Amino acid sequence: MLTNKTVVLGITGSIAAYKIANVASRLIKLHADVHVIMTENACNFINPITFETLTGHKCLVDTFDRNFEFNVEHVSLAKKADIFLVAPATANIIGKMANGIADDMLSTTLLAAKCPVLVAPAMNTNMYTNPVVQNNLCRLDDFGIKVIEPATGMLACRDTGAGKLPDEDVLIEHILKEIAYPHDLSKKRILITAGPTREAIDPVRFITNHSTGKMGYAIARIAMLRGADVTLISGPVSIDPPMFCDIINVTSAEDMYNAVMANASHSDIIIKAAAVADYRPSTVAAEKIKKSDADSCIELERTKDILGELGKNKKEGQIICGFSMETENLIENSRAKLIKKNADMIAANSLKQEGAGFGTDTNVLTLITENSCEELDMMSKEKAAEKLLDKIMTL
Repeated sequence: MLTNKTVVLGITGSIAAYKIANVASRLIKLHADVHVIMTENACNFINPITFETLTGHKCLVDTFDRNFEFNVEHVSLAKKADIFLVAPATANIIGKMANGIADDMLSTTLLAAKCPVLVAPAMNTNMYTNPVVQNNLCRLDDFGIKVIEPATGMLACRDTGAGKLPDEDVLIEHILKEIAYPHDLSKKRILITAGPTREAIDPVRFITNHSTGKMGYAIARIAMLRGADVTLISGPVSIDPPMFCDIINVTSAEDMYNAVMANASHSDIIIKAAAVADYRPSTVAAEKIKKSDADSCIELERTKDILGELGKNKKEGQIICGFSMETENLIENSRAKLIKKNADMIAANSLKQEGAGFGTDTNVLTLITENSCEELDMMSKEKAAEKLLDKIMTL
């Protein structure tokens, strides 16, 4: 995901410095070219040899070290960087960055960097909330430097509050958001539905399906990484939502219908990946349940047709993509759905095909539009999400 991307990690004197070893390792596994600059104080918490072993590059500490790869080290590395992450960032380095002080290798290289810069503060909560530090963080924001909000919890000093370095997952996701993909979906508002819905029979039982939400969540994450403003409407699932997306949690088909209709009018692209339960107990059945007659035959009625309603009310320039899960006549049934629902694209897959459908980490999609039918190979759901969004961008 980060092939041919150069990530520079700036590490300062905080106990949280040990966490960055895992960040560096994970970035290497994503095929990034990782370079590390440490302050002298950071070396008291973790040895530079750790990062040299992980990255295969000399860890830079001394501004005047003559054993270097480049002619002018801080300038060359700053030019090479696609992104610069300072983590953990102490109050000291934040103050230097906010006021243009360059008195060591890290602060000097930062001043020469033209790439996006991320700063992850880590310090005692009283230091973090100090007005001077907060003013410096505001100045960084004014300069276009993105500050990653620290986590809250028990700190190394045993105080409790804001100031913890965020988990490695959070730091990695911030880097990916900046440089993993070209931001070809920038300024696009994308509404995505994912997961199943549940239609209550009684306080214990409900009608649902086997959807896990993995496909919809993958689409939401890739769209976010490509710069889109993503709203994800999710039924009940057991997976973590993608970062940087607006999440609306719903339970029933009626809930999902209402959430979709409330957000549809200001969305440029709508992707209905949710597997909505087609039926729910009828009004008559609901009355029987209230009278404790739940064991009698339950009458069912259709839930609202979300995709059909979107097609009827599609605004000019809006793109609507639905999903079709079939057990037979995949292309014919999906193309009929495309026409009937007034959609622009249907992503179809067969429940009988190995590696496709519910609960898997892979999918086999056929992307059907009015004038085309593109069969994709089996691939990860995130890779399938990339292909789906690529196709939508051509419409």
